[in-house]
Amino acid sequence: MRIARVQTFPLYLSKEDADNSYAGDTAVEHRGYVIRPPWRSLYSPGYETLLVKIETEDGLVGWGEALAPVAPVVAAAIVDNLLTPLIIGEDPRSVRTLWHRMTESMRERGHLTGHQADAMAAVDIALWDLWGHATGLSVSELAGGRFTEVLPTYVSGIRGVDDAERADKAAELVDAGVRRIKLHLGVDIRTDLATYDAIRAVHPDLDVALDAHWTYRLGEAKVLGKELDDRRAWFFEAPLAPEDVEGHRDLAASLATPIAIGEAMRSRFEFTDWLTRRAVGLTQPDIGRTGITEGLAIAAVADAFHAQVAPHHSAAFGIAMAAGVHVAASAASLLAFEYQPFTLPVANRLLTTPLEVRPDGGFVVPTGPGLGVTVDEAAIQEYVRH
Repeated sequence: MRIARVQTFPLYLSKEDADNSYAGDTAVEHRGYVIRPPWRSLYSPGYETLLVKIETEDGLVGWGEALAPVAPVVAAAIVDNLLTPLIIGEDPRSVRTLWHRMTESMRERGHLTGHQADAMAAVDIALWDLWGHATGLSVSELAGGRFTEVLPTYVSGIRGVDDAERADKAAELVDAGVRRIKLHLGVDIRTDLATYDAIRAVHPDLDVALDAHWTYRLGEAKVLGKELDDRRAWFFEAPLAPEDVEGHRDLAASLATPIAIGEAMRSRFEFTDWLTRRAVGLTQPDIGRTGITEGLAIAAVADAFHAQVAPHHSAAFGIAMAAGVHVAASAASLLAFEYQPFTLPVANRLLTTPLEVRPDGGFVVPTGPGLGVTVDEAAIQEYVRH
């Protein structure tokens, strides 16, 4: 069995094609992309992603996806020009050896971060999917088995014009059985706490986490963190700039609320550094950025440090989501999987077999071969950006 062809598909869905863009209604136009103050990162006004299709000489196919919410053509160029020559003609079942070859090739070429890592993640996911189709086994079976058939999840993001409307929407989720919610905040201490308190008051058994999107300085984060301690917050995500490892270590040592980090990191080496310094209490790798091979390694490293895993998932589509679900199901120290109701319909748009989430938020792990999802190639062609 040999790899015969690798194709890349940079996709773009406009805000009109996909309702409820992750950028939201408060975004400010920035040279073709948008910024959502007070957050600093670029977002697409719609949805963007990169899909990779790998085919063998005998017609087997595997699909992968990179979390590439801006400029997927960059990651596509890396796949086309740097990674494809490394895997053409190789046995796709040699996933770990091909991953090693790709990661070694990136030294001095971006190493294991940024667009290089995202491109490798897409290829790696496609290889795992192809391996599953070759054996008839799911990715989580190939990884050694599942710890659960339905993932515990948390709802990520409650939208509304004010806290009263957000609380009403949280109440609807609670009525459906949801008991874990993460708020996307980082406005200022007073505003964040007011929103937190409004949501927390919805139900006595509701666990609430706060994602600050890296907006605070250390002193501010300590003040907010102490208030979250008093409220027994579930976790405090991305409080400081992601470059400040020592600041996070200082903050983590001063708080009881777990510090959650990981969506900006892509390798076991990064996570090991943070875990060794006790700068993170909850690890959040995004499999659309790490790939399955590295995602499993990160989960193992976290487990060795007695830290739980809660895989991140935001604006990627159903292929990356399915990959994240399989890694989460294979993780012994799983806390929960991130679930954004606004992005799920978009994620399923490219699948003929949609991913299933129960009303209470539980993610059903696909059991078919590979990722267990079927890709709608006609839908992909509709959104390819040339």
